[in-house]
Amino acid sequence: MRIVHIITALHAEGAQMMLYKLLSRMEQKRFDAAVVSLSGGGPLAEELVRMGIPVHSINMKPGLPTPAAFIRLVRKIRQIKPDLIQGWMYHGNLAAQLAAAFAPARVPVLWNIRGSHFALKNEKPVTAATVWLNAKLSSLPAKIINNSEVSAFGHEQRLGYNANNHIIIPNGFDTSVYVPSAEARSSVRAELAVAKDALLIALFARFHPVKDHTSFLRAASLLLKNHPEVHFILSGKGVDSSNDYLRDLATHLGISSQVHLLGERGDMPRLAAAMDIVSLTSHAEGFPNVIGEAMSCGVPCAVTDAGDSGRIVGSTGRVVAPGNVSALAGA
Repeated sequence: MRIVHIITALHAEGAQMMLYKLLSRMEQKRFDAAVVSLSGGGPLAEELVRMGIPVHSINMKPGLPTPAAFIRLVRKIRQIKPDLIQGWMYHGNLAAQLAAAFAPARVPVLWNIRGSHFALKNEKPVTAATVWLNAKLSSLPAKIINNSEVSAFGHEQRLGYNANNHIIIPNGFDTSVYVPSAEARSSVRAELAVAKDALLIALFARFHPVKDHTSFLRAASLLLKNHPEVHFILSGKGVDSSNDYLRDLATHLGISSQVHLLGERGDMPRLAAAMDIVSLTSHAEGFPNVIGEAMSCGVPCAVTDAGDSGRIVGSTGRVVAPGNVSALAGA
């Protein structure tokens, strides 16, 4: 069976990592998979190619897609001749559905929704329009795969997505890769040049308003008043030393010496295992990978009640309301 996965880009983020994990475990003798990235490549593109998975880039520019870019997508789909097309996230889902309409034969389409983006006013105009348009087209895919209960029912009840063709498949975690590690704890502290017994609290998330890095840093400033030995680790796309907003906020709060902006990393199992607490401060989520990965490393989590975060953590950590800085610091 020839399957084409259509995704926006191949950075090391939640949906992309789940696609990578899925393809790494699929039996290639039975499934002939290919990936179409709507924009450029990304760190995972090279990993997929090394696994023998073809990666094709459409090179769409940010913003409204051009007719030329869509023609390139259709040509690529016609060239591959898939038996099944699977979209990933809103833009990938829309691209998959439209491309299938121009395929040489009728091709079933799967959508993959991995977030809880119900407040369209908080999204970029193009993203909001894409989410809205997908709702109107949601009876077309053979199945809509959601990775969380909150995401599935929220899309149906708040955005009008078709309620008859969804299926919930929670994220999975490789517990042979994400493991407790004393070596990781010591090596990461040495890398950061902090004390061997320093307490490390992390937020692993791309830089986006919905992830609410602001509340994390404000909670950090409250915690440091009574626990000055704590260090705060932030990692993800756009979360590095060139991020003026995060650097300025840390400076304003007087906590710059305790905040480490590590950017996008390729050693997440090591980084997760080195932490004492992993936090997630999002206003909206689906089924966040970073929480399950941290828990697999034996690291407790303090999270906001967004998406299925609270359901994942259960009684093993702390769950607070989004935006409640004092409650987050306490957790």
